[in-house]
Amino acid sequence: MALFRPQLERFLSTKLHCGHSSTKTPTKNLFFAIRPKSQCSAIAIDAPSSLTDVAGIRWGSASLQGAREEMEDDIIIRSDGLEGFSFAAVFDGHAGFSSVKFLRDELYKECVAALQGGLLLNGKDFNAIRKALEEAFERVDAKLLDWLEKDGEQDESGSTATAMFIGNEKLVISHIGDSSVVLSRSGKMEVLTDAHRPYGSNKISLQEIRRIREAGGWIVNGRICGDIAVSRAFGDMRFKTKKNEFGPSNL
Repeated sequence: MALFRPQLERFLSTKLHCGHSSTKTPTKNLFFAIRPKSQCSAIAIDAPSSLTDVAGIRWGSASLQGAREEMEDDIIIRSDGLEGFSFAAVFDGHAGFSSVKFLRDELYKECVAALQGGLLLNGKDFNAIRKALEEAFERVDAKLLDWLEKDGEQDESGSTATAMFIGNEKLVISHIGDSSVVLSRSGKMEVLTDAHRPYGSNKISLQEIRRIREAGGWIVNGRICGDIAVSRAFGDMRFKTKKNEFGPSNL
């Protein structure tokens, strides 16, 4: 799903949070979406084309909790520390809120450090950016697992993460899980992410299914070991061995 301009106006008029930035970017409308369930979160970003003289980014976010006892999703939008870039992320939590609570602070800090305060983003070495974000995601997951274990109780929570860095005519996306980034330009929609799921017949899904089985797992009714329907996520200690076979970070 994408938000075109009339839809974005309605979204912004009913948002829970809103803001503006002076960053320019070639993208038009961006929408983070989480697949329908009892609760969801979303971010809509309206960025003018670099072909126009209008600067700035407008954004809106919304969250909805359904019948569950606690909200397990969260949103973060930051515009500091990245040398002209803004950071936006959606976290789709499961089995509790603990992992999301940890990620909403730690993921941003690790990404800023890995990207050298935005220095890498302003460069032209995409491979260096990719490596930095992969390492940041892996460090955050290792820290989260340690934090969950030290918490004393058997916390089985986990979370997907879809993060975006936007600014200076660039858009960089890093994600694990099945939350999506959708680009709308001139009324045309393009999905920019591939969902990490243990079911389906597309290339990414087939790769995920093979990886899970090679790691000793199995899939029942589209769920890993009959439990969870997303194949990559932060946390989820019960699926991760010392070799971290079930949870490598992916860019």
